[in-house]
Amino acid sequence: MKVSLFITCLSDAIYPRVGEAMVRLLARHGIRLEFPEIQTCCGQPAFNSGYWDAARESAATILRAFDDSDFVISPSGSCTGMIHHYPKLFEHDSVLLEKARKLQAKSYEFTQFLVNVLGVADIGATFPHKVTYHPSCHGSRLLGVKDEPMTLLDNVKELELVPLPFAEDCCGFGGTFAVKMADISAAMVSEKADHVKETEAEVLVGLDMACLMNIGGNLRYRNEPVRVMHLAELLAEGAGLL
Repeated sequence: MKVSLFITCLSDAIYPRVGEAMVRLLARHGIRLEFPEIQTCCGQPAFNSGYWDAARESAATILRAFDDSDFVISPSGSCTGMIHHYPKLFEHDSVLLEKARKLQAKSYEFTQFLVNVLGVADIGATFPHKVTYHPSCHGSRLLGVKDEPMTLLDNVKELELVPLPFAEDCCGFGGTFAVKMADISAAMVSEKADHVKETEAEVLVGLDMACLMNIGGNLRYRNEPVRVMHLAELLAEGAGLL
């Protein structure tokens, strides 16, 4: 079984610790992650901005990178979700359309793969902190990732999970949305940070570093002492792997 890591741009360039956490967690369960070096951006910024030709170029590279993989695992529901748009991008190219459908079927967000494919609910982690969880839009709405992260968090020893008020509200990032409609984006993330503060949590955890980067930036701007982590980091740290 060839399992490949689709690292995504943000994790690769800014948050490499997330990828390290995934590699170490999955190695504990007998999975040796492959890393095709030709992988690139999923094409989502271009796709969302209407530049579909540019998006196809990125998508075609992703198709080549993971063509012979049995599973493709990503730390981002957003980028994994973009792969679900590939059949639309290649609807007029029968060869690439078939490849796009195959890639879509074998691509998983990290917690999806861990819980639903490997059947792992308890990673053996201990994390004695007060934690709140933000469910990112694309992961929860497009991929339906809802129960998997909660299952993993519920099995972390000594972790106190505090519900986040209005948790399903968007954080306001939305990629190019944050640039094109900066004032609205800033208002949304400010409201999200208010709700995080209400929980009095020590740690904010999530599944997508784009959202966590946005919320974390607002919290740092306010000098709020809330640690922001990807769930893979929390699990790996709690299991003594980071």
